[in-house]
Amino acid sequence: MIVGVIGSGTMGSGIAQVAATAGCKVKVFDTNSQTLEKSKNTLEKILSRLVEKGRIDQAEKNRIQGNISHVQNLKDLRDAKLTIEAIIEDLDIKKKVFSELENYVSKDTIIASNTSSLSIASIASSLENPERCIGIHFFNPAPLMKLVEVIPAVQTSEEVTNQVVNIIKDWKKVVAIAKDTPGFIVNRVARPFYGESLRILEEGLADIATIDWSLKTLGGFRMGPFELMDFIGNDVNYTVTETVFKAFYYDPRYKPSFTQKRLSEAGYLGRKSGKGYYNYDENGKISSQNVTSSVVEKSSKEEISQYIFERVLVMLINEAADALFWNVASAEDIDNAMTKGVNYPKGLLLWADEKGIDWCVNTLDKLYDEYREDRYRCSPLLRKIVREKKMFFKGVVS
Repeated sequence: MIVGVIGSGTMGSGIAQVAATAGCKVKVFDTNSQTLEKSKNTLEKILSRLVEKGRIDQAEKNRIQGNISHVQNLKDLRDAKLTIEAIIEDLDIKKKVFSELENYVSKDTIIASNTSSLSIASIASSLENPERCIGIHFFNPAPLMKLVEVIPAVQTSEEVTNQVVNIIKDWKKVVAIAKDTPGFIVNRVARPFYGESLRILEEGLADIATIDWSLKTLGGFRMGPFELMDFIGNDVNYTVTETVFKAFYYDPRYKPSFTQKRLSEAGYLGRKSGKGYYNYDENGKISSQNVTSSVVEKSSKEEISQYIFERVLVMLINEAADALFWNVASAEDIDNAMTKGVNYPKGLLLWADEKGIDWCVNTLDKLYDEYREDRYRCSPLLRKIVREKKMFFKGVVS
Protein backbone atom coordinates (compact mmCIF):
# COMPACT_ATOMS: atom_id res chain seq x y z
CA MET A 1 0.00 0.00 0.00
CA ILE A 2 1.20 3.52 -0.81
CA VAL A 3 0.86 6.02 2.04
CA GLY A 4 1.19 9.77 1.66
CA VAL A 5 2.38 11.84 4.62
CA ILE A 6 1.85 15.58 4.42
CA GLY A 7 4.43 17.41 6.52
CA SER A 8 8.01 16.33 7.20
CA GLY A 9 8.37 17.66 10.74
CA THR A 10 8.93 15.47 13.77
CA MET A 11 5.45 13.94 13.72
CA GLY A 12 5.21 13.49 9.95
CA SER A 13 8.65 11.87 9.84
CA GLY A 14 7.72 9.58 12.71
CA ILE A 15 4.51 8.46 11.03
CA ALA A 16 6.44 7.80 7.81
CA GLN A 17 8.90 5.62 9.74
CA VAL A 18 6.04 3.62 11.30
CA ALA A 19 4.34 3.00 7.95
CA ALA A 20 7.61 2.17 6.17
CA THR A 21 8.61 -0.25 8.91
CA ALA A 22 5.26 -2.01 8.43
CA GLY A 23 6.06 -2.50 4.74
CA CYS A 24 4.19 0.40 3.15
CA LYS A 25 5.65 2.56 0.42
CA VAL A 26 5.62 6.06 1.85
CA LYS A 27 5.79 9.43 0.11
CA VAL A 28 6.56 12.33 2.43
CA PHE A 29 5.41 15.70 1.07
CA ASP A 30 6.62 19.11 2.16
CA THR A 31 7.08 22.40 0.31
CA ASN A 32 10.23 23.16 2.32
CA SER A 33 13.26 21.41 0.86
CA GLN A 34 15.36 22.06 3.98
CA THR A 35 12.75 20.41 6.19
CA LEU A 36 12.65 17.41 3.85
CA GLU A 37 16.43 17.11 4.00
CA LYS A 38 16.35 17.34 7.79
CA SER A 39 13.73 14.56 7.83
CA LYS A 40 16.02 12.31 5.77
CA ASN A 41 19.02 13.01 8.01
CA THR A 42 17.03 12.42 11.18
CA LEU A 43 15.76 9.08 9.90
CA GLU A 44 19.31 8.07 9.02
CA LYS A 45 20.48 8.87 12.55
CA ILE A 46 17.56 7.06 14.19
CA LEU A 47 17.96 3.91 12.12
CA SER A 48 21.76 3.91 12.50
CA ARG A 49 21.30 4.11 16.27
CA LEU A 50 18.91 1.14 16.14
CA VAL A 51 21.52 -0.83 14.17
CA GLU A 52 24.20 0.06 16.74
CA LYS A 53 21.95 -1.13 19.56
CA GLY A 54 21.18 -4.37 17.74
CA ARG A 55 17.47 -3.61 17.43
CA ILE A 56 17.59 -3.98 13.64
CA ASP A 57 20.25 -5.08 11.15
CA GLN A 58 21.64 -3.18 8.17
CA ALA A 59 19.31 -4.96 5.75
CA GLU A 60 16.28 -3.85 7.76
CA LYS A 61 17.58 -0.30 7.87
CA ASN A 62 17.99 -0.30 4.08
CA ARG A 63 14.50 -1.76 3.64
CA ILE A 64 12.87 0.96 5.77
CA GLN A 65 14.77 3.76 4.06
CA GLY A 66 13.99 2.25 0.67
CA ASN A 67 10.28 2.42 1.46
CA ILE A 68 10.38 6.21 1.94
CA SER A 69 10.62 8.86 -0.75
CA HIS A 70 10.35 12.62 -0.41
CA VAL A 71 8.35 14.89 -2.73
CA GLN A 72 7.61 18.59 -3.02
CA ASN A 73 4.52 18.45 -5.20
CA LEU A 74 1.15 17.46 -3.73
CA LYS A 75 0.30 15.84 -7.08
CA ASP A 76 2.93 13.19 -6.35
CA LEU A 77 0.55 11.71 -3.78
CA ARG A 78 -1.99 10.85 -6.48
CA ASP A 79 -1.46 7.09 -6.13
CA ALA A 80 -1.68 6.98 -2.33
CA LYS A 81 -4.43 4.83 -0.81
CA LEU A 82 -4.08 6.59 2.53
CA THR A 83 -2.85 10.12 3.20
CA ILE A 84 -2.11 11.46 6.69
CA GLU A 85 -1.70 15.17 7.25
CA ALA A 86 0.70 16.27 10.02
CA ILE A 87 1.12 20.01 9.60
CA ILE A 88 0.48 23.13 11.70
CA GLU A 89 -2.60 23.12 13.97
CA ASP A 90 -4.46 25.70 11.90
CA LEU A 91 -7.93 24.74 10.70
CA ASP A 92 -7.96 27.01 7.66
CA ILE A 93 -4.57 25.76 6.44
CA LYS A 94 -5.60 22.13 6.90
CA LYS A 95 -8.84 22.71 4.99
CA LYS A 96 -6.96 24.34 2.13
CA VAL A 97 -4.51 21.44 1.87
CA PHE A 98 -7.29 18.82 2.00
CA SER A 99 -9.32 20.61 -0.64
CA GLU A 100 -6.33 20.73 -3.00
CA LEU A 101 -5.31 17.14 -2.25
CA GLU A 102 -8.74 15.84 -3.21
CA ASN A 103 -8.17 17.06 -6.77
CA TYR A 104 -5.25 14.65 -7.22
CA VAL A 105 -6.06 11.43 -5.34
CA SER A 106 -8.54 8.75 -6.34
CA LYS A 107 -12.11 8.69 -5.02
CA ASP A 108 -11.41 5.81 -2.64
CA THR A 109 -8.29 7.36 -1.09
CA ILE A 110 -8.65 7.86 2.66
CA ILE A 111 -7.74 11.40 3.71
CA ALA A 112 -6.76 11.62 7.39
CA SER A 113 -5.60 14.30 9.80
CA ASN A 114 -3.20 13.85 12.70
CA THR A 115 -4.70 16.84 14.53
CA SER A 116 -4.63 16.60 18.31
CA SER A 117 -7.63 18.78 19.08
CA LEU A 118 -9.33 20.27 16.00
CA SER A 119 -12.74 19.15 14.76
CA ILE A 120 -12.52 16.31 12.22
CA ALA A 121 -16.03 17.20 11.01
CA SER A 122 -14.87 20.73 10.23
CA ILE A 123 -11.79 19.47 8.38
CA ALA A 124 -13.93 16.95 6.46
CA SER A 125 -16.29 19.72 5.35
CA SER A 126 -13.56 21.00 3.00
CA LEU A 127 -13.91 17.83 0.88
CA GLU A 128 -16.41 17.00 -1.82
CA ASN A 129 -16.43 13.46 -0.44
CA PRO A 130 -16.22 14.03 3.34
CA GLU A 131 -17.08 10.41 4.12
CA ARG A 132 -13.45 9.51 3.29
CA CYS A 133 -12.06 11.82 6.01
CA ILE A 134 -11.04 10.61 9.48
CA GLY A 135 -8.74 11.52 12.34
CA ILE A 136 -5.66 9.36 12.94
CA HIS A 137 -3.87 10.86 15.93
CA PHE A 138 -0.38 9.53 16.71
CA PHE A 139 1.60 10.47 19.81
CA ASN A 140 5.16 11.75 19.87
CA PRO A 141 7.50 10.01 19.20
CA ALA A 142 5.28 8.06 16.81
CA PRO A 143 7.63 5.06 16.34
CA LEU A 144 7.79 4.48 20.12
CA MET A 145 4.33 5.37 21.40
CA LYS A 146 1.92 2.45 21.09
CA LEU A 147 -1.37 4.37 21.03
CA VAL A 148 -3.17 5.81 18.02
CA GLU A 149 -6.53 7.54 18.45
CA VAL A 150 -8.89 6.93 15.53
CA ILE A 151 -11.58 9.60 15.28
CA PRO A 152 -14.46 9.21 12.83
CA ALA A 153 -16.28 12.44 11.98
CA VAL A 154 -20.07 12.52 11.68
CA GLN A 155 -19.49 12.31 7.91
CA THR A 156 -17.03 9.38 8.01
CA SER A 157 -18.29 6.13 6.53
CA GLU A 158 -18.22 2.97 8.63
CA GLU A 159 -16.18 1.29 5.89
CA VAL A 160 -13.44 3.92 6.14
CA THR A 161 -13.36 3.62 9.93
CA ASN A 162 -13.00 -0.16 9.74
CA GLN A 163 -10.27 0.10 7.10
CA VAL A 164 -8.27 2.57 9.19
CA VAL A 165 -8.57 0.51 12.37
CA ASN A 166 -7.26 -2.55 10.51
CA ILE A 167 -4.40 -0.59 8.92
CA ILE A 168 -3.26 0.90 12.24
CA LYS A 169 -3.43 -2.50 13.93
CA ASP A 170 -1.35 -3.93 11.06
CA TRP A 171 1.19 -1.23 11.91
CA LYS A 172 1.44 -2.85 15.39
CA LYS A 173 -0.28 0.01 17.19
CA VAL A 174 -2.99 -0.02 19.86
CA VAL A 175 -6.17 1.63 18.57
CA ALA A 176 -8.52 3.70 20.73
CA ILE A 177 -11.65 4.87 18.92
CA ALA A 178 -12.78 8.31 20.07
CA LYS A 179 -15.77 10.51 19.42
CA ASP A 180 -15.04 13.72 17.51
CA THR A 181 -15.10 15.98 20.57
CA PRO A 182 -12.49 18.56 21.67
CA GLY A 183 -9.22 16.91 22.68
CA PHE A 184 -10.56 13.44 21.79
CA ILE A 185 -9.48 11.15 24.67
CA VAL A 186 -5.94 11.98 25.78
CA ASN A 187 -5.84 15.75 25.31
CA ARG A 188 -9.19 16.03 27.07
CA VAL A 189 -8.61 13.66 29.99
CA ALA A 190 -5.04 14.85 30.63
CA ARG A 191 -5.91 18.53 31.07
CA PRO A 192 -6.09 18.43 34.91
CA PHE A 193 -2.56 16.99 35.12
CA TYR A 194 -1.37 20.39 33.96
CA GLY A 195 -4.25 22.65 34.94
CA GLU A 196 -4.71 21.52 38.54
CA SER A 197 -0.96 21.49 39.14
CA LEU A 198 -0.76 25.07 37.89
CA ARG A 199 -3.70 25.98 40.11
CA ILE A 200 -1.92 24.50 43.16
CA LEU A 201 1.20 26.51 42.26
CA GLU A 202 -0.76 29.74 41.79
CA GLU A 203 -2.46 29.25 45.17
CA GLY A 204 1.00 29.07 46.74
CA LEU A 205 0.39 25.65 48.29
CA ALA A 206 3.71 24.27 47.00
CA ASP A 207 6.56 25.13 44.65
CA ILE A 208 7.20 23.63 41.22
CA ALA A 209 9.73 21.05 42.38
CA THR A 210 7.49 19.80 45.19
CA ILE A 211 4.48 19.38 42.91
CA ASP A 212 6.59 17.45 40.39
CA TRP A 213 8.07 15.32 43.17
CA SER A 214 4.62 14.52 44.59
CA LEU A 215 3.23 13.29 41.25
CA LYS A 216 6.33 11.26 40.42
CA THR A 217 7.06 9.74 43.82
CA LEU A 218 3.56 9.23 45.20
CA GLY A 219 1.75 8.85 41.87
CA GLY A 220 4.33 6.96 39.85
CA PHE A 221 4.16 9.32 36.87
CA ARG A 222 7.32 9.27 34.75
CA MET A 223 7.51 13.05 34.61
CA GLY A 224 6.05 15.74 36.82
CA PRO A 225 3.54 18.14 35.24
CA PHE A 226 6.01 21.04 35.03
CA GLU A 227 8.78 18.86 33.61
CA LEU A 228 6.30 17.55 31.06
CA MET A 229 5.02 21.01 30.10
CA ASP A 230 8.63 22.12 29.57
CA PHE A 231 9.24 18.98 27.50
CA ILE A 232 6.14 19.52 25.33
CA GLY A 233 6.72 23.25 25.06
CA ASN A 234 4.70 25.82 26.99
CA ASP A 235 3.52 27.41 23.76
CA VAL A 236 2.19 24.09 22.45
CA ASN A 237 0.64 23.00 25.75
CA TYR A 238 -0.99 26.38 26.32
CA THR A 239 -2.43 26.45 22.79
CA VAL A 240 -4.02 23.01 23.23
CA THR A 241 -5.49 24.06 26.58
CA GLU A 242 -6.85 27.28 25.09
CA THR A 243 -8.31 25.38 22.11
CA VAL A 244 -10.06 22.83 24.35
CA PHE A 245 -11.34 25.60 26.65
CA LYS A 246 -12.91 27.52 23.76
CA ALA A 247 -14.25 24.37 22.11
CA PHE A 248 -16.07 23.40 25.32
CA TYR A 249 -17.81 26.79 25.40
CA TYR A 250 -15.52 28.07 28.15
CA ASP A 251 -16.24 25.31 30.64
CA PRO A 252 -14.23 26.28 33.77
CA ARG A 253 -12.83 22.74 34.06
CA TYR A 254 -10.55 23.55 31.12
CA LYS A 255 -9.65 27.13 32.03
CA PRO A 256 -6.06 27.99 30.99
CA SER A 257 -3.51 29.37 33.44
CA PHE A 258 -2.16 32.92 33.37
CA THR A 259 1.16 31.53 34.63
CA GLN A 260 1.60 29.39 31.53
CA LYS A 261 0.30 32.15 29.26
CA ARG A 262 2.90 34.58 30.61
CA LEU A 263 5.74 32.06 30.21
CA SER A 264 4.64 31.43 26.64
CA GLU A 265 4.46 35.17 25.92
CA ALA A 266 7.93 35.66 27.42
CA GLY A 267 9.38 32.95 25.20
CA TYR A 268 10.09 30.69 28.19
CA LEU A 269 8.96 27.62 26.28
CA GLY A 270 10.86 24.94 28.19
CA ARG A 271 13.66 22.69 26.96
CA LYS A 272 13.65 24.03 23.41
CA SER A 273 14.25 27.62 24.59
CA GLY A 274 16.54 26.73 27.51
CA LYS A 275 14.14 28.17 30.08
CA GLY A 276 10.63 27.36 31.23
CA TYR A 277 9.53 26.30 34.67
CA TYR A 278 13.13 25.09 35.01
CA ASN A 279 16.40 26.27 33.45
CA TYR A 280 18.09 23.88 31.01
CA ASP A 281 21.67 23.38 29.93
CA GLU A 282 22.80 22.91 26.33
CA ASN A 283 22.00 19.18 26.55
CA GLY A 284 18.41 19.77 27.62
CA LYS A 285 19.07 18.82 31.25
CA ILE A 286 17.74 20.81 34.19
CA SER A 287 20.56 23.09 35.32
CA SER A 288 21.57 25.70 37.90
CA GLN A 289 18.68 24.97 40.20
CA ASN A 290 18.99 23.08 43.45
CA VAL A 291 15.87 21.06 42.74
CA THR A 292 16.93 18.06 44.83
CA SER A 293 17.38 19.99 48.07
CA SER A 294 14.11 21.82 47.47
CA VAL A 295 12.30 18.53 47.06
CA VAL A 296 13.91 16.96 50.12
CA GLU A 297 12.94 19.96 52.22
CA LYS A 298 9.35 19.90 50.99
CA SER A 299 8.95 16.15 50.95
CA SER A 300 9.21 16.03 54.75
CA LYS A 301 5.76 17.59 54.73
CA GLU A 302 3.96 14.35 53.89
CA GLU A 303 0.52 15.85 54.28
CA ILE A 304 0.88 18.51 51.59
CA SER A 305 2.56 16.08 49.19
CA GLN A 306 -0.25 13.56 49.60
CA TYR A 307 -2.81 16.33 49.17
CA ILE A 308 -1.19 17.45 45.89
CA PHE A 309 -1.12 13.93 44.48
CA GLU A 310 -4.70 13.09 45.46
CA ARG A 311 -6.10 16.42 44.27
CA VAL A 312 -4.57 16.06 40.81
CA LEU A 313 -5.47 12.36 40.63
CA VAL A 314 -9.12 12.83 41.52
CA MET A 315 -9.45 15.57 38.90
CA LEU A 316 -7.96 13.22 36.29
CA ILE A 317 -10.33 10.43 37.36
CA ASN A 318 -13.28 12.81 37.18
CA GLU A 319 -12.33 13.80 33.63
CA ALA A 320 -11.97 10.16 32.57
CA ALA A 321 -15.34 9.31 34.12
CA ASP A 322 -16.99 12.24 32.36
CA ALA A 323 -15.49 11.14 29.02
CA LEU A 324 -17.11 7.76 29.58
CA PHE A 325 -20.37 9.41 30.68
CA TRP A 326 -20.52 11.35 27.41
CA ASN A 327 -19.61 8.27 25.32
CA VAL A 328 -16.36 9.76 24.06
CA ALA A 329 -14.85 6.26 24.18
CA SER A 330 -15.22 2.95 25.98
CA ALA A 331 -13.78 2.42 29.46
CA GLU A 332 -11.13 0.12 28.01
CA ASP A 333 -10.13 2.61 25.32
CA ILE A 334 -9.97 5.48 27.83
CA ASP A 335 -7.62 3.57 30.12
CA ASN A 336 -5.56 2.26 27.19
CA ALA A 337 -5.29 5.79 25.84
CA MET A 338 -3.82 7.15 29.06
CA THR A 339 -1.38 4.28 29.68
CA LYS A 340 -0.28 3.80 26.06
CA GLY A 341 -0.61 7.41 24.86
CA VAL A 342 0.94 9.37 27.74
CA ASN A 343 2.52 6.60 29.83
CA TYR A 344 0.34 6.97 32.93
CA PRO A 345 1.28 4.35 35.55
CA LYS A 346 -2.21 2.85 35.35
CA GLY A 347 -5.58 3.53 33.76
CA LEU A 348 -7.56 6.25 35.54
CA LEU A 349 -10.79 4.26 35.71
CA LEU A 350 -8.94 1.26 37.14
CA TRP A 351 -7.28 3.68 39.58
CA ALA A 352 -10.74 4.90 40.59
CA ASP A 353 -11.80 1.33 41.32
CA GLU A 354 -8.74 0.84 43.50
CA LYS A 355 -9.13 4.12 45.41
CA GLY A 356 -12.87 3.56 45.79
CA ILE A 357 -15.55 5.40 43.83
CA ASP A 358 -16.96 6.76 47.08
CA TRP A 359 -13.51 8.25 47.85
CA CYS A 360 -13.55 9.97 44.45
CA VAL A 361 -17.01 11.48 45.02
CA ASN A 362 -16.22 12.60 48.58
CA THR A 363 -12.90 14.17 47.57
CA LEU A 364 -14.48 16.08 44.69
CA ASP A 365 -17.35 17.26 46.90
CA LYS A 366 -14.85 18.57 49.47
CA LEU A 367 -13.06 20.55 46.74
CA TYR A 368 -16.37 21.92 45.50
CA ASP A 369 -17.44 22.88 49.01
CA GLU A 370 -14.14 24.69 49.51
CA TYR A 371 -14.00 26.58 46.22
CA ARG A 372 -17.64 26.69 45.06
CA GLU A 373 -16.46 26.54 41.45
CA ASP A 374 -18.03 24.46 38.70
CA ARG A 375 -14.48 23.33 37.92
CA TYR A 376 -14.84 20.79 40.76
CA ARG A 377 -18.27 19.40 39.91
CA CYS A 378 -18.41 15.63 40.24
CA SER A 379 -19.24 13.57 37.14
CA PRO A 380 -22.80 12.17 37.28
CA LEU A 381 -21.36 8.79 36.36
CA LEU A 382 -19.29 8.62 39.54
CA ARG A 383 -22.38 9.35 41.64
CA LYS A 384 -24.37 6.74 39.73
CA ILE A 385 -21.74 4.06 40.31
CA VAL A 386 -21.69 4.84 44.05
CA ARG A 387 -25.49 4.58 44.22
CA GLU A 388 -25.46 1.27 42.38
CA LYS A 389 -22.45 0.02 44.40
CA LYS A 390 -20.58 -0.85 41.21
CA MET A 391 -17.09 -0.38 39.81
CA PHE A 392 -15.80 0.47 36.35
CA PHE A 393 -14.23 -2.91 35.66
CA LYS A 394 -15.96 -5.17 38.19
CA GLY A 395 -19.61 -4.77 37.48
CA VAL A 396 -19.14 -2.32 34.62
CA VAL A 397 -21.87 0.29 34.25
CA SER A 398 -24.04 -0.47 31.24
